[in-house]
Amino acid sequence: MEPCRPRRLAALVLLLVMPLAPLLALPAVAADFRLSDQCPPGFEQLAGDVCRLATLYDQYGSLRGRGVGGTRTGLPPRRDGFTAQQIDLGRYLFFDPLLSADGRLSCASCHDPALGFADGRGRSTGLHGEALPRGAPTLWNSAFLQHFFWDARADSLEAQLTGPLYAPEEMGNNPADLLAALRGNDAYPALFRAAFGDDGGPIDTAQVYTALAAFEASLVSLNSRYDRYAHGDHSALDAEEIAGLNVFRSFVARCAECHTPPLFTNQQVAVIGSPEPPGLARDIGAEATLGSPKLRGAFKVPTLRNIARTAPYMHSGRFQTLDEVVTFYNGGRGHAVPEGEALQLHWHIVSPDLADHELKQLVAFLGTLTDERFLPRVPKHVPSGLPVGGRSARSPNPHGR
Repeated sequence: MEPCRPRRLAALVLLLVMPLAPLLALPAVAADFRLSDQCPPGFEQLAGDVCRLATLYDQYGSLRGRGVGGTRTGLPPRRDGFTAQQIDLGRYLFFDPLLSADGRLSCASCHDPALGFADGRGRSTGLHGEALPRGAPTLWNSAFLQHFFWDARADSLEAQLTGPLYAPEEMGNNPADLLAALRGNDAYPALFRAAFGDDGGPIDTAQVYTALAAFEASLVSLNSRYDRYAHGDHSALDAEEIAGLNVFRSFVARCAECHTPPLFTNQQVAVIGSPEPPGLARDIGAEATLGSPKLRGAFKVPTLRNIARTAPYMHSGRFQTLDEVVTFYNGGRGHAVPEGEALQLHWHIVSPDLADHELKQLVAFLGTLTDERFLPRVPKHVPSGLPVGGRSARSPNPHGR
């Protein structure tokens, strides 16, 4: 066996102590990283490498431009116009644990591509391994959303991402340390110059937020079997799934009143009376955001896109399966609200009294909303040299670098 040389010994010691070492003490790595000058699939490439989303839904109109209507309905306004380089820089940042206080968590730790850009937990875990109050919502189709977080307290992707970045119980960082880590890295200063131009200044937080928002806005899922059906290919769904779509849109079940195609959310908050997991106090939700007692227990209506990938369900993971979810809605208005709890339930919450076969049809239809063909490439390495974040990042990925 070859003797352990001093440099190799030093590397082994570094690997052992890295989780406890300051991020700025990391060795210089990967100075040869390059940003892609190609837009992600589904985007047109314009002058200056600007990327613009192209979708068949662009050919349809929409009531007041809000993306509300039937199967052939236009989409609401979107975040668009980032460059290919900004999107690719955001991809590296998204998977790089350098963004967290101790180099252990990345954005992908809670928004894993293999889990519908959620994390498979009812309540996410943060920096210290403790369960947070709520689960991580999916990031699919974030470009179209007007409000973020379960309680709708942020109104842009940039405003949203500062929450987990700087919350002590989540990624635990702060702007000064974040910038110091990025500026002191061998690769990131050049990557930021490639994405934002060389104005001679150092990396700033606005550039970090823009790059992350650019990547998240590129996560588009609009090519499911349901979409093929909506665009006229009626062979895309089988008889059971079409029956489920009819139940979904019926005035009896009224699912589509809140989960409105094509985004399958109306972007509002609603009180539905979902119970909390055993032992948890009532989460007041959007009451805190908007200061309205009427919204006690109100949460943002989530998209149903890729819903089969994002179990468990509700803001705190109360239900493990879609069968449990549809059974809850079928249980009748307010049936799960604890005695003595006064919640003003949304008027669309009714008592549909669906038969068992109709509930199965509903679940079958929800499965047709899965579309992951535009999953981004998970990088094999990130500029910090830290382990790539997110559970899916440890899976074989022939397309990542």
